[in-house]
This record gives sequence, C-alpha cells and structure tokens, in this order.
Amino acid sequence: MADVAEKAGVSRALVSIVFRNQAGAGQETRERVLRVADEIGYRPDSAARLLARGRSRTLGVMFTVQQTFHTDLITGIYPEAERLGYDVLLSGATHGRSEAKAVEALLSHRCEAVILLGPDAEPAFLDELGQRTVAVSVSRRVPRARVDFVHSAEGKGVRQAMDHLVELGHRRIVHIDGGRGPGSAERRRAYRAAMRRHGLEAEVRVIPGHHTEESGIETGRLLLAERDGGRPLPTAVLAGNDRCAMGLLMALTRAGVDVPRDLSVVGYDDSHLSHLMPIGLTTVRQDALLMAEHAVRFAVERLEAREREPREAVLDPKLVVRGTSGPAPEDPGPA
Repeated sequence: MADVAEKAGVSRALVSIVFRNQAGAGQETRERVLRVADEIGYRPDSAARLLARGRSRTLGVMFTVQQTFHTDLITGIYPEAERLGYDVLLSGATHGRSEAKAVEALLSHRCEAVILLGPDAEPAFLDELGQRTVAVSVSRRVPRARVDFVHSAEGKGVRQAMDHLVELGHRRIVHIDGGRGPGSAERRRAYRAAMRRHGLEAEVRVIPGHHTEESGIETGRLLLAERDGGRPLPTAVLAGNDRCAMGLLMALTRAGVDVPRDLSVVGYDDSHLSHLMPIGLTTVRQDALLMAEHAVRFAVERLEAREREPREAVLDPKLVVRGTSGPAPEDPGPA
C-alpha cells in the first residue's frame, strides 16, 4: 500500500479508503490509485483484512478425491457460499491422507465452519468436531453427533429403484453393498425390505463391496465365475453407487453380457459420469445442487446466530431411468 501511495502521490490512508470502497476519495483519485495498483500488481489481502476483524468468512470443505459425486456437490457449494459472502477452501482425503488430517488442515487455515462430504469418520470424531466448530455432514447421518446433517431419503430412493425393477419382471435382484460408505446401511436395509415387500425373500443376496469402480469390477468377475460354474446370472443388480455400477458394467460388457437384455444395472447418485457413457445409467438421483445449498446455508446461519442448534435436511431422491434397465430376460430355470 505504501508503494501504491508513493507512486500515486497520495497518502497510505487514502489508498486504504479506496480499497475499502469508503467515502473520502474523489473519483479521479480513485481511478489513479486503482490504475497504479494494477500497474505494480498490487492486490488487497482480503483474508488478512478479515482476520484483523476476527473473521475469516471462509468455509472449509472436506471431500474424498476419488468420489465423483463430491465434485458435483462442490460445484454447488461455491456459488451459494459466494452469494452469502463467504470464500471456500478445499481439503481432500485420499489414500495416505485421512479425513481427520484433511479437516485439521482446514481448521489450521482459520476456516470458520467445515462441510464434510460423505465423511467416513467415527461418530465420536464427528461429535467432537461439532463441539469445536460449526460442522455440516453431507450424505451421512450420525445420530446424536452435534453437527448439521444434509442427506437424501435413502430408503425412498431404493424403493423407487426396486419397484422399477420388479415392474420390469425382475426377481433375482442382487445388491452390491457400499461397505462403510455414506448411505450404505440405509440402502442395504431398504433393499432387504423391498425384497420382502415384493415376496422375494428367497432371492435376497447382498454382495459385500465399496463405493468404487474396483468393487463393481470384482462383483462382475464373481458373477461371471458363478455363471461359468452353472449358477445363472441375476437378472438385475442394484449397485451401492454410480461408481460401483460403472465398474460392474465394464466387467460385464467386456465378457459379452448385454446390458440390459441379459442383465439390468441400477446405480445411486446420478453423478455427472452417469451421463457420459455410451448407454446412460439408470440411477437414483440425489440433487447435488440442493444438498450443497442446504449445507452452506446451515453453516452460515449457525455462524451468524451462534446459539442455533444443529439441524437436519432430508431431501427427496428421484429415480432416473436410462438405458441400463429393461425387461427381465426369460428365466433359464434351475442350474
């Protein structure tokens, strides 16, 4: 600022007035100060200015690098945060970098609140974090933890998917579990409940997995090996999420299985990748934009009214039917 003041021929206090956009400087002086600042490459340090007032007005976002749905959420977080006058700082969890480390990095950079996308952390960690700072968990609900929650009605989404498959004549419907992934327990319970409701208890089969393409590929190889051993393929598979569904599709199509003629596949999330395949993925859509907006608003509203108790938003999912689901093939009968 001193450099700008010297070259513009004004006081440092006047430069400060110009950059704070306050009254006290004429239009010609303002234009000269801004022109000089641009010439010498000076930019006001808004973060330092805010910290001097005891605020950073920054929201930290912890996400998992490999999860495509998290990028959809982040896309919605930025505009809502900017609309409310906050910046966003990202910190990724990946192999070798834990969620706890990613969160601590955000807090060390003076983020006023943290938004956790699909956290896999222990409930005790989430509760302790909620005691330290304003925290919002997206896609995962942990009872009694002192954080805000934003998630979709998992059971409703699975029921839509299962009703769709049963209406198409499917009976041998397999579910690939998402392990400890966000929403997995709820989706697993909803799958079992839907099979019972449709009188298909004897056909219930949950294959352990994860929310990764590798998990879908491994499941595809398992089902193909069982087919080669005499066990017929299921007629439909409900995957734990879109990434898992895409891995399954890769394994099946490489082996010559026609989707959906031989086997239908349904995912969960409706991440942007589900639109990019040669054959569109039938999936349960979570509204990433609406989830992101709720998460940001929850965080900001608690920052602006610190006595507010944590809240929960449960959003309705919607089945999106595309090309990977179709009528069940004729039952080949017992192996």
